[in-house]
Amino acid sequence: MYLEDVVAPPTGGQQTDILALLGDRSTLARRPGFRIEEAHTAAETVAYRRLRRDVFVHEQGLFTGHDLDERDADPRTVVLVAKGQDGAVAGGVRLGPVDDGPDIGWWAGGRLVVTPGARGPHGIGAALVRAACARAEAEGVLRFEATVQRRNAVLFRRLGWRPVRPVTVAGTPHVMMRWPIGRIAAQAAAAKAALGPLLAGLQEPAARAERQDPVGGALSAERAALGGAGFVGDDGAPVPGTDMIAACDAIVPSMVERDPEWAGWCSVLVNVNDLAAMGASPLGLLDAVGARDAAHASRVLAGLARAARMYGVPVLGGHTQLGVPPALSVTALGRAEYPVPGGAGRPGHAVRLTVDLGGGWREGYLGRQWDSTSQRRADELRAMTGAVAAARPAAAKDVSMAGIAGTLGMLAEASGCRAVLDVAAVPRPPQATIGDWLTCFPGFAMLTADAPGALALPAGPATGAVCGELSEGQGVGLRWPDGDITEAVTSTVTGMGAA
Repeated sequence: MYLEDVVAPPTGGQQTDILALLGDRSTLARRPGFRIEEAHTAAETVAYRRLRRDVFVHEQGLFTGHDLDERDADPRTVVLVAKGQDGAVAGGVRLGPVDDGPDIGWWAGGRLVVTPGARGPHGIGAALVRAACARAEAEGVLRFEATVQRRNAVLFRRLGWRPVRPVTVAGTPHVMMRWPIGRIAAQAAAAKAALGPLLAGLQEPAARAERQDPVGGALSAERAALGGAGFVGDDGAPVPGTDMIAACDAIVPSMVERDPEWAGWCSVLVNVNDLAAMGASPLGLLDAVGARDAAHASRVLAGLARAARMYGVPVLGGHTQLGVPPALSVTALGRAEYPVPGGAGRPGHAVRLTVDLGGGWREGYLGRQWDSTSQRRADELRAMTGAVAAARPAAAKDVSMAGIAGTLGMLAEASGCRAVLDVAAVPRPPQATIGDWLTCFPGFAMLTADAPGALALPAGPATGAVCGELSEGQGVGLRWPDGDITEAVTSTVTGMGAA
C-alpha cells in the first residue's frame, strides 16, 4: 500500500502539482522531500528497526539492548516508512492487531520514530501518524490506539487524537491516545438520519385530521403515527383493523442499472425480511419497474421472479414502464396475528444477532453487500424468514442498509434505550473485517431483544449469538474484551423517537 505524504509542504501541497502541470518549473524545488509507503523488503524493515534501536535504546535509554517485542513477530503487523528522495528510511511506524487471537478490529500503533536529521519542520512524524490512521481505517479497524510519550501527546492532540488515560511504558510516563473512528455513525447518518424530519410532515397533518373525526375513537388516534402506535419506524406497517402487515422497499437506481438480476432478487429479499422481522408470513408482492427498454426490464423481472419462487411468495401484480431511467420498488403483504415490534425492547434485555454467514461478498460490492441468500435452497430461506414468528421475541429488526450497528441503534431508539454491542461476540465470517461487517448489508440478519435466557431464533442455517444488551440512555456503544466501551452512535439514528 502506498500513501502519499498527507502533510502539505510550506508553499502549497496540491497547488504545487497544478502549477507544475501549467509549466511552472520553480515548483520542482518545492516538492515534498519524502514519501510514505509500506515496508515490503527485508532491507526496509531492518533499516526501520535499526532506527528504532538508535533512538529508543541509545538516544532515549528506554530499553536495554533492543526494543523488539511480540508485535514485531506478528505477520499481521504493518510497517510504514518515510523515505527521502535518496530512498533512505528517515522514519517509520508500526500498527496491527492488539491480541494474538482473531482480528476483531482493535489495533494499536507504536514505535513511531524519525531520524534526528529529519525532525522538526519536515513534518515526517505527523505524516506517519496520519498515514497509520488512514491504513487502520482501510483495514476495517474500529478501535485504534497508541501509547504516546507524554511530551509528544500535544502532537497527537493537534492531529485529532483523544487522550484516554495515563500509562507507564519502560518506566516512562506515557498517555494512551485513541483515534476517533466515525465509520458506523457516518453510515447510520447517511442511511437513516433524514427520516425523522422528512416523515414529520406525514405524521402531523394526519394526527390533526384524525382528532377532528368525531367517530374515529382510539383506533384513529393510533393511525396518526406512521406504522401505528407501538410500531413507529418499524420494518412493516400493521394495517388497522386487520391482521395484515404491509412493507415497501425501493432498490437504489444505480444498482438496477448495472446489476438488474441482483436488483430483482434483492427487491424480494428485503421485503420478505421486513415481513419476517415482524413475525409475518408473506402473502404476495406488487412490483413497480422502470427500465430503458424491454430487455433491461426482463432481466430485472427474471431476478425478481426467481426470488419470489424461492421464498414461496407470489407476485400479485404491479406496473412496468419502459423508456425511463431504471427504477424498482416492491410492496409486500403479509399476515401476523401478533406482530413483533421493533421498539419493545427494555433496559436489561439481551441483544441477539441471528445471521447467515454463508456465501461471500457480492461481486462489485466488496465490503458493502454480503450475498448469503442467492445460493441457498428454498427450504433454508423459508426457515430463516420464519424464525421471528417461531420465537416471538420482545423486539426484532431486520438489518438494513444502516448495517448491524446502525440497525441496533434504530431498535434501541424505538425502544427508548441505549444498546451495547460486544464486538468479540458478534457472529462474523472470516472474510469480513469488523468494520465492513458492522456497516454492510448482510443478506439475512435479525437483531432481537428479549429477557435474558429467552428462546433463541430457530433460523435453520443461520448462526445466532447473544452479543449485547439494552440499557438506560441512547446510542450504541461497542464493548471490547478489556471492558472499554467506544461510542459507535452517540445519539438517535432516525430522529423518529420511541415507538
